[in-house]
Amino acid sequence: MFRKMPFILIAIIVIAGLIHGSLPIAFKSQLFALSLTIKSVIIFLLPLLIFGLLFKTAVQLSQNATKMILFLLAAICVSNFASTMLSYGAGQIAYGLDLSLSFPKESDALLPTWQFALPKLIGNETAMFSGLILGIICGRWSPNVAKRVSNFLELAINVILKGFLCIIPFFILGFVIKMNHDQVMWHIVRNYALVFVLVALSVFSYITFLYLLANKFNLKHFAASIKNMLPAAIAGFGSMSSAAAMPLTIIGAEKNSRHPDIARSIIPATVNVHLIGDCFAIPIFAFAVLKNFSAPNPEFFNYLTFAFYFVIAKFSVAAVPGGGILVMLPILESALGFDPSMLSLITALYILFDPIITCANVMGNGGFAMILDRLVKGKASQPSQINRETTSPVV
Repeated sequence: MFRKMPFILIAIIVIAGLIHGSLPIAFKSQLFALSLTIKSVIIFLLPLLIFGLLFKTAVQLSQNATKMILFLLAAICVSNFASTMLSYGAGQIAYGLDLSLSFPKESDALLPTWQFALPKLIGNETAMFSGLILGIICGRWSPNVAKRVSNFLELAINVILKGFLCIIPFFILGFVIKMNHDQVMWHIVRNYALVFVLVALSVFSYITFLYLLANKFNLKHFAASIKNMLPAAIAGFGSMSSAAAMPLTIIGAEKNSRHPDIARSIIPATVNVHLIGDCFAIPIFAFAVLKNFSAPNPEFFNYLTFAFYFVIAKFSVAAVPGGGILVMLPILESALGFDPSMLSLITALYILFDPIITCANVMGNGGFAMILDRLVKGKASQPSQINRETTSPVV
């Protein structure tokens, strides 16, 4: 179903734009109230998702606590943090775009028929750190029990995520109806074309730099390494899942590595947590959404705090398409002051752009594996696989 989600959302936006004028106000209010209710349920369950996914990751790390695992964990954090901080500059450009909208008067704005809010039992920061700490402790002291608990949590999380994927169209629909009613939807669709271009230029410029750096700015080797990763990138674009593209990612990374065994160990460990595409797209979208809703430009210290939690939350991203934005909703809400309408908009933007984001994630993982291969065994004397690849013409 998720492979069709961008088309479903586009259809929702187009149909809502065509028929919203003929819908009764009462029905619009009910749809908007339904969207707010779904948002409340998602936010209520997110701490459980974050805890379960981080608990499983921590259990796996505690049972394989080698120097290589610790090095890889540190490298993932550094790479994600660097990408997130670089996106701050692009985010400032997005905030500087002419995205100001004409908002209706309070009396003209669409109001929900009902208000439903579940209590927040546990903070997402608490869920993050408790999942990591308890996972490490349980994994070391009682690995069998920890494994059973993590497997149970994974099953529960998969059920919840499948439910999320089914209700996301309804989650988006109410807010699209509201924005059409408030006469701001067309402005958003028109203005965000520039933001999409900005995200694509930013993330792929950075990925290009990574591949050039890994190849010591040798253009011939650079072109060959890109060629080797193109099948995986296309698979990621079509499936919107880095995990689904992982077999091709491993093959491409092996061709680009001096020692294929390193690629075989790096790619599976990073496929769902090292997400360069997300690290650029979500912050840039966030700045653009803030500008659209006339919210203040976040100060650098506030963004630094956001980046810290953002990087930690990456270890709780679900292994499904669209999982990257779901676990970030509470961080956007708490760190950057997003309200329900903002959260709905950035979710829709992320899903619509998800093929490009996933393609960037796959290419970023390939470049990341190349750089680690050079760092770990940079002084090895064996011939490079990529050199063997470049004996044939680059298409």
